[in-house]
Amino acid sequence: MKRPAILRSCLFFLVTAFCLLAILAGWVFFKLPADAGCVYGPPDQNLDSIERAYLSARLLMQVDQLKKPVDPLGSEQPFEVQLGETTAKISSRLESNGLVPSADALRNYLVYAGLDKFLQAGEYSLSPRMTPLEIAHILLDATPSEVIFNILPGWRLEEVAAALPTSGLDISPQVFLVNASKPAPVSVLEQNLPAGASLEGFLFPDAYHLPRQIAVDGFIRTMLENFEIKVNDEIRQGFQQQGLDLYQAVSLASIVEREAVVEDEMPMIASVFLNRLSAGMKLDADPTVQYALGYNNVQKTWWTNPLSLANLENDSPYNTYRYLGLPPGPIAAPSLNALRAVAFPAKTPYYYFRSACDGSGRHTFAVTFTEHQENACGE
Repeated sequence: MKRPAILRSCLFFLVTAFCLLAILAGWVFFKLPADAGCVYGPPDQNLDSIERAYLSARLLMQVDQLKKPVDPLGSEQPFEVQLGETTAKISSRLESNGLVPSADALRNYLVYAGLDKFLQAGEYSLSPRMTPLEIAHILLDATPSEVIFNILPGWRLEEVAAALPTSGLDISPQVFLVNASKPAPVSVLEQNLPAGASLEGFLFPDAYHLPRQIAVDGFIRTMLENFEIKVNDEIRQGFQQQGLDLYQAVSLASIVEREAVVEDEMPMIASVFLNRLSAGMKLDADPTVQYALGYNNVQKTWWTNPLSLANLENDSPYNTYRYLGLPPGPIAAPSLNALRAVAFPAKTPYYYFRSACDGSGRHTFAVTFTEHQENACGE
């Protein structure tokens, strides 16, 4: 009679153990991953059930090490991920730099989420104010949040527009040109631009650090504000002493910018044009003709060179070979040196200049037209 009782007891024990193991297996392979999924999102589909269960258990114990920053008051620091660097090494360096509290916890999360295969080599700006989970996702994209956009001295609006598609900014050339073709209501500039004038000449040449997602109005405003800062009261007073308002001065400075090759000649070139204006002579400035001609499809440039005699006859109000005085507006973005040259020109008797014959980019200056002709280069 005892043997069946023992058998029943053993059978009961085995059934109980099997049930407990089944419950445990369900908890390990289903409940833990489900709980981890609620906290961290779905796991990488390439993980097998054992890996999924193990990582889920570890991550549930490491919540504080992944969802809290190391230092809420910490400062940003550069961090570079090297090409071919392992997830383990990246995580270890992040911990050493005080950016995450636990390299092990970060590595577990990256493997769990399948992000370890997509970390991007590149330079980042990270902060201990970020949670490790935020840092993990930042490391998936090495694209900087800011871009550097350069406006070169002597560029016209169309050249600024042409640089946009490869800049990293989400501003189309067409949208930019539409917005730059009308004056923006920006403090002093609003009062100094003639009705209907574009912003030609007022987008100050400089290297701009801009948010990648900046809108076109912010893009333009940044450059106009820079213009107002750089063109200070001293320079504006210099314009007044030359008998020029701000718009006229920028127009003349844009011509000086396009004429000068060597910066230290800018005050001399400005003096020639100011002397010609005072004497009632035409400016005879090649860049104004180039501006009037527009884009040269053969030369692939906005600045046709050399100019032909037919070009000099182009009937445009910007053609200073045909019309007296300054052109209707600026032809390009003048540099600070060109603006200062107009505000504080050299005091000279010269009315003419032409390119020197030595190929240096410098010019020879003359008082009379006869002297100017004598300065011509021989055949």
